Amino acid sequence: MTRKIFTAEHELFRDQVRRFVAREITPHHDQWERDGIVPRSAWLAAGEAGLLCATMPEEYGGAGADRYYSTIVMEEFARAGASGPGFSLHSDIVAPYLLAYGTEEQKRAFLPRMATGEVIGAIAMTEPGAGSDLQGVKTSAVRDGDELVINGQKTFITNGQNADLVILVTKTDPAAGAKGTTLVLVEATRPGFTKGRNLEKIGLKAQDTSELFFSDVRVPLDNILGGEGQGFYLLMQELAWERLQIAIGAMASAEASLEQTIAYTRERKAFGRAVAEFQNTRFKLAELKTEIAVARVFVDRCIALVAERKLDTATAAMAKYWCSDLQGKVIDECLQLHGGYGYMWEFPIARAYADARVQRIYGGTNEIMKEIIGRTL
Repeated sequence: MTRKIFTAEHELFRDQVRRFVAREITPHHDQWERDGIVPRSAWLAAGEAGLLCATMPEEYGGAGADRYYSTIVMEEFARAGASGPGFSLHSDIVAPYLLAYGTEEQKRAFLPRMATGEVIGAIAMTEPGAGSDLQGVKTSAVRDGDELVINGQKTFITNGQNADLVILVTKTDPAAGAKGTTLVLVEATRPGFTKGRNLEKIGLKAQDTSELFFSDVRVPLDNILGGEGQGFYLLMQELAWERLQIAIGAMASAEASLEQTIAYTRERKAFGRAVAEFQNTRFKLAELKTEIAVARVFVDRCIALVAERKLDTATAAMAKYWCSDLQGKVIDECLQLHGGYGYMWEFPIARAYADARVQRIYGGTNEIMKEIIGRTL
């Protein structure tokens, strides 16, 4: 299908990203999976290539690009199965919070170095007892003179081991409920801030995902992002784009898995003929191709709505839930068509299968997505 949301300039950028992935990411990804982390050299290479924080204004080190460019980066990494580099979270979640809600001093202190890859960003929401329900956050930030004293624990934090800067979701007034939530910038060098173990996951094995601990961590009041008590409101403003990013990755992964499976079934033989020649195979592939094509139209429309700043929370929830569910179905069917080889880690479909499962969990579980949609009915 011809996708009409991209210009010729966008497609030139796609070629650049695809070459970068082939040169700097794919040859090393197996090792990164064994290491459980992507080295800083890869971040610096991405910064040098202009792939980090591209949507940030030029005055803060970016290219002033639109979010179609961000979409292309997400799609090309997902198509290549390059699930390790947490570039999109850094560039399209952490950086936009700083740009939208940071002070001039905060933006100039961090964004240019984030664009080069010298500073790696993370956002810490989830706690051992608070996942999709952000109002259940227990990490506290208590005023003490002109400082905040932070105590608490976060878990499942992407870029957690590499992070130099964390946007931390805290409670500055536990009695105020959602209105007591505050976002605080915490540098990794702050005394009392420690990184726990790099968590061992079913998939996303090259991506560092960590526990973070805060014990009497002191930060100046100037490190508050967007105003005290405004955290929950600010998080809600950005969640639509964050959830659409999951749908974007899910669609690109599903498309790549289908392409790989079509190629495999044409080559693999059973009972003297190619697996693709069996009616069951053709019907399965036809079903998947159709479902992907239908979802692609919806996701591309959502991407256009983001560019127009019109994507609402419920529509983003629909995209996240539908596409991550579809991704799981597509990859499962594709793995089945690979037979026993589909279960071997050396085959991309096996890795895609392991990586896809979390898509229905993070960014808010799909059950929460349905609740969000249901409230609008």
